[in-house]
Amino acid sequence: MTNNQWLKQATNNLKKADIGSARLDALILLEDEIDQDRAWILAHPQVQIKQEQLRKLNKKVVRRKTHEPLAYIRGFSQFYGRKFRVNKRVLEPRPESETMIDLLKEVVESGEWRAKNKISIADVGTGSGALGITSALELHDHNVDLYDIDASCLAVARHNCALHELHLHCYKRDLLNRPVRNYEVILANLPYVPNRWKINQAAAMEPRIAIFGGKDGLDLYRRLFEQLKKLPWQPKYILTESLPPQHQQLAKIAKDGDYKLAKTEDFIQLFERS
Repeated sequence: MTNNQWLKQATNNLKKADIGSARLDALILLEDEIDQDRAWILAHPQVQIKQEQLRKLNKKVVRRKTHEPLAYIRGFSQFYGRKFRVNKRVLEPRPESETMIDLLKEVVESGEWRAKNKISIADVGTGSGALGITSALELHDHNVDLYDIDASCLAVARHNCALHELHLHCYKRDLLNRPVRNYEVILANLPYVPNRWKINQAAAMEPRIAIFGGKDGLDLYRRLFEQLKKLPWQPKYILTESLPPQHQQLAKIAKDGDYKLAKTEDFIQLFERS
């Protein structure tokens, strides 16, 4: 079977399963399997695909037809221009979370902190480690620690640290319970989807613990800010992610913890210690 024949067949199969990105998904799977980019594939429609490659490709199409996230099938996802290992124990990093890195860089590179040698940053609920690892790579020479309640998530995060040649510390904790040091900045992309919300078929295959955050979706944020109140120190900044309709309520939760809203961009909010 040629590249073009397989692409047509796979695209049709995925469309029948109501995969909206059928053509793109088929192209991505073919790129991965034959180790060629899509420009080459499209320029060589008559090249024959090897039988073993066909077998693997068709298995992946069967998985995608069930709406299994493409990242799980591939075994990795892209975040902030870098590759991260993912599996069914972690949430696939979302493009909207990249805004948190942009805001973090603005804060750390501001005049207030420019002269500081090192800033300590905690990525709370790290999952695959994408936020914390990207922070370390983008900012350089700052202390970044990764926290998660799930040991399986931390195993993935450690793998990604090794992938990017970083030696970050990973801690199994309930949010920021028993922090190992004082932190100037907290990154908190916690589960925020309300329990009764309907999610798409692909998201339904991701770990529920990483998606749902209680009746209004903000239970974990309430717990985090309560934890921070009890610490002998408080971070200067906290960055959060939630649905835009939740932002007003999350700002009230933060205000109760003596944090004021400094900036909102898309899904991300930046809170500053009052």
